[in-house]
Amino acid sequence: MGTNGWYDTDTGNTLSILVRAKDFNVVLDAGGGLHKLDRYADLSKPTVIMLSHHHLDHLIGLHQLARFRFKDKVTVVGIMGTHTALHELLREPYSVPLALIPYNIEVLEVKEGLHERPFNFHSRLLYHSSPCLGYRLELDGVSIAFCTDTGPCKNTVELARNVDLLIAESAFRSGERSDLWPHLTPEDALDIKKQSGAKRLVLTHFDAYKYPTMRDREEIEERYPGQLMVSKDDMIVKL
Repeated sequence: MGTNGWYDTDTGNTLSILVRAKDFNVVLDAGGGLHKLDRYADLSKPTVIMLSHHHLDHLIGLHQLARFRFKDKVTVVGIMGTHTALHELLREPYSVPLALIPYNIEVLEVKEGLHERPFNFHSRLLYHSSPCLGYRLELDGVSIAFCTDTGPCKNTVELARNVDLLIAESAFRSGERSDLWPHLTPEDALDIKKQSGAKRLVLTHFDAYKYPTMRDREEIEERYPGQLMVSKDDMIVKL
């Protein structure tokens, strides 16, 4: 639903991915692309919003929650401190307060480890400028790893071990590196795929400043034909 990092541009909204499972809508991060959720999801199903961390480009879409009419419970999964962060973000005078949103929202704070609610998933800390979780989902017999806002680290490889699909960020251009603001290059993501044995790789979270045009993304696929896909808003990947 959104594939940009940092801010919305003509190339897309900030990061938000919908996984359409049999029993759940699973939303990976809640950037600006969240506004498309009712376009693609069955809102009669339970919805789970899994937040990697609290930078605004991964949360800003939450101020749109009041306009949706979910028929079932919404669970927000996130790192420790997420409950407080949501109440600070969704309050007067900035947005509709969380308490006034007209359906049931549960906040589930998690640490690293294996979790069984609301479905089976793993979480591990990634290498970023603020605490950030990567996730590995097991749904309908399919495994998906979601690793955004991270520099190269062991936990990305562990989360992606033999998954059907690795969704990894590519905020940096080839050759870039930063220990103050860690992110991945396309080559870093390919290395994670190789080390982990992940079957497929989709790149997302392209820094809007560093990748100003869709052509900047398409060149990555041309450079590594058959080894990865670059994401675009409204793209659908079938598993």
